[in-house]
Amino acid sequence: MTDVFATQFRTRAAGALRSSEAGETVRLAGWVNRRRDLGALVFLDLRDRAGVVQVSFDPAYATPEAIKLARQLGPEDVVQVEGTVEVRPGDKGNRELETGEVEVRATSLRLLQAAQPLPIPVFRSPDEELPSEDLRLRYRYLDLRRPELQRNLLLRHRAARTVREFLDSQGFVEVETPLLTRRTPEGARDYLVPSRVHPGEFYALPQSPQIYKQLLMVSGFDRYYQIVRCLRDEDLRADRQPEFTQIDAEMAFVTEEDVYRVGEGLMQALWKAVLGVDLPVPFPRLTYSEAMYRYGTDKPDLRLGLEIVDVTELLQNADFRVFQGTIGTTQRIRGIRVPGGAVLSRKEVDDLQAVAKRGGAPGALWVKRGDDAWTGQFAKALDATISERLAAAAGIEPGDLFVAVVGDFRVRSPARPSSGSPQGSSETFMEAALDELRRHLGARMDLIDRSGHAWLWVTEFPLFDWDADSGRLVSAHHPFTSAHPDDLEKLRAATGGEGAISAEVARELFGAGLRSLAYDAVYNGNELASGSVRIHDAELQRMIFRAIGLDAEEAAQKFGFLLEAFRYGAPPHAGFAFGFDRLAMLLSGVPSLRDVIAFPKTTSARALFEGAPAPVSAAELRDLHINVVDQAK
Repeated sequence: MTDVFATQFRTRAAGALRSSEAGETVRLAGWVNRRRDLGALVFLDLRDRAGVVQVSFDPAYATPEAIKLARQLGPEDVVQVEGTVEVRPGDKGNRELETGEVEVRATSLRLLQAAQPLPIPVFRSPDEELPSEDLRLRYRYLDLRRPELQRNLLLRHRAARTVREFLDSQGFVEVETPLLTRRTPEGARDYLVPSRVHPGEFYALPQSPQIYKQLLMVSGFDRYYQIVRCLRDEDLRADRQPEFTQIDAEMAFVTEEDVYRVGEGLMQALWKAVLGVDLPVPFPRLTYSEAMYRYGTDKPDLRLGLEIVDVTELLQNADFRVFQGTIGTTQRIRGIRVPGGAVLSRKEVDDLQAVAKRGGAPGALWVKRGDDAWTGQFAKALDATISERLAAAAGIEPGDLFVAVVGDFRVRSPARPSSGSPQGSSETFMEAALDELRRHLGARMDLIDRSGHAWLWVTEFPLFDWDADSGRLVSAHHPFTSAHPDDLEKLRAATGGEGAISAEVARELFGAGLRSLAYDAVYNGNELASGSVRIHDAELQRMIFRAIGLDAEEAAQKFGFLLEAFRYGAPPHAGFAFGFDRLAMLLSGVPSLRDVIAFPKTTSARALFEGAPAPVSAAELRDLHINVVDQAK
C-alpha cells in the first residue's frame, strides 16, 4: 500500500501501521521513544508524527549489527528500521497504542542521527510531572515532540482546514492584507516598525485588518475572509499572546442577522468536524443590558443557571440597616439563589466575602432556608411576610442558599442599557461581584454541565465608554461600529457642527447610554468572537469621530483615505473575528493558549528558545535613525 509519507527514507508512517498490513515488508524512520533490553530480545518504541509502534530485534531475524546498535540507542536518537509487520498475540497487544495489535520484526537498523542527553524528557510515565513551563519553552522544539502538543497542533490544523472549507462553500474569498500598516489611534498599543528609507517614520503591525476589510467591501469583494495574524503590545496572561490568530470575515449587503447565520454555521462545522458534536442553531441571544442584569457579565456561561434577581424594594422593608440604607439612593440589592447551598459550612459561606471583594464589592450577605426556619446574616430581619415574598421572588426552596450584594449597578434595568455616570471608570459597580460569586458557587456546588456546549450572541453593546484619565468618550468596540438606529437622533443632536464635541456634551452623551450594532459570540463563558455592523456613510463616520474627540482636521489626517473611499459608493457591510487560538484551546480542552501555539511567548512576552527580543548593534540602530536612551541614567 502506498503511503503519503513514503520517501527514500521510509515506505510507511510508523504510527499508521495496522493489522491489515501484516506480512508486509516496511521501512520506517523516526525517533526512539524508549528502549527495552530483555537480554535475548531488544524492543524499541519508534515514534513519528503518526504515532508509536513497537519494533522487536530478534536474533532469528535481525542482523547482529542491528541488535548491537539497538542496545546502544538512547532516547530521541533518529533511526531507520526495515522489517516485517507482524500481528502480536492477543495477550501481548498494547491497548494504549493505536498500533498496539502489531509490531515490526526488524531485520536491519541504521542510525541517522544520535541525540545528546536531553535537557527535558519527551517520553515520560503517566505519573511523572512535567518540567517547569519556562524550561519547556526554552526547549520548545523538544517539548513539541510530546504527543499531547502534537495532538493539539494537528487539531488546530484540522480546524483551520474546516474553516477554509466552510467559508469557501459560502462564497467567501481569502485575501491577504498588509502587515506593515499605519498606526491606529484607538485600542491597544501598536508594535511599531521604524522605516529605514523614511527617517523618523514608522509602520505599525496590525491589531486587526479592520480598515482593509472595509476597503475590500468598497472594492467589490463582497465576501472576504482571512485566517490572519494580529499583534497587540499588551500585558499578557494565560489566554493572551502579543501575536495571535483570528478568523476574520466581512460581508457586504448584509445585516447582523446574516452575520449570525454565517457565524453559527461556521461553529457548527467546526464542532462537528473536530468534536463530532452537532450544535443546535440558532444560538440564543441576549442584549448587553440583559446579560449584565441577569448574569453580571457580558460573557455569561449558560451551562450554569443562578440568575441574578433584584430584591431591592422587597428587602428595603426588612429591619436591616444595610438594606434600609439603600432607600432614596441609586443602590440596589441583588443576589442569587444557590440550589442545595445550605450544605455549605460556616467557613465556606464566610469565604464568600473574599470572593465578593475580588469583584469590587465590600462583601456579601447570605441566608439559608431550612425546613422550618431561616438562618444567616439577615435572617432575623425576615418576618413571615418578607421571607415568604423573598422565597417566591428568588425561587428559594428549603435547603437553598441566597447570597446578596448591595451597591450601585451599571445596568439598572434590562429594558435599556445604562453606562453609569461619566465617572463610571472610577466607580465600582456590583455586577462583577455577583459574577464572581455566581461562578465560584457554581463550581463549588458542581452546578455546571461540563459536557455542555452553550453558545449565545450578546448584542447591542454600548457605543461609547468613558475614559476618566483623558475625560473623553472612547469607542467601546472601535470607531467604525454603527450606532443603533433607535439612538441615531441623540448622536446626531450631540455631534452637530464641525469640531469635536465639548467635555460637557461628551458626558451627557455617555449618560444617555447609546447602543451600537456590535455583538459578541460567547461559548461556555468565553468570548470567542466580536463583530459589528460597520459605518458605511461618511457623515455618520464623522459624527463618531467628533464624539470621540477628533475634529475634522484630525479625522482627515488619520482616516482621510477611509472617508474618501466612502464617497465613491460604499455598500452596507458587517463582519466578525473569531479568536482562532482560543477556539483551538477550547476544542483541545487545554487550560492555556500556549498549549495550542507552536512557538508561544511567555507572560513577559519573551521567546525563550530563541532569546527574543534581543538588543541590536549601534550600527543597525543608526541605519534605522534610532537612538536608545539608557533608562538607568
